[in-house]
Amino acid sequence: MANLVVTITEAVTLNGAARGSTNSLTVSGVDDIYHRIVTVPAGVDTVLANFHATTGASDSSLDVENVKYIRATNMDGSNPIYLQLRIDAGEDDSAADENMTIMLEAGKSFIMGSTSDSIAVVDDSTTMIPASALHNLEAIVADSDSAAVQMEVFIASVVA
Repeated sequence: MANLVVTITEAVTLNGAARGSTNSLTVSGVDDIYHRIVTVPAGVDTVLANFHATTGASDSSLDVENVKYIRATNMDGSNPIYLQLRIDAGEDDSAADENMTIMLEAGKSFIMGSTSDSIAVVDDSTTMIPASALHNLEAIVADSDSAAVQMEVFIASVVA
């Protein structure tokens, strides 16, 4: 088992004054890493990772309970990528029941922690979502609408 150390630093000088901060996170007990660089063709949904309670080699799924850190980075210099976060609202390891999409601009990263009971979609922006309403992430899918874009995906898991 190993420790994953993630450090995020923002640095900017504004009006002659240095601004920014550094934050560090340590994820203990890591013994599985999923790391890949994948080209996402224009107009094609590309599955970056699947998450299920029952894992198997057939779909290369990761154990939804054991994932503790996810980073997806758009490595392109000018084109955005669209990340679909597919949600298993029924938490039954079937196909996704809900979907949300995030535009990830060129060079930017999306970071997420646990995939278990960690995400929900609601139509009412004034309602606070209780923890009991959060669901499992079922998959992360990328799409590009203009050109082939390279994505880097890094996922750390622990073994329960």
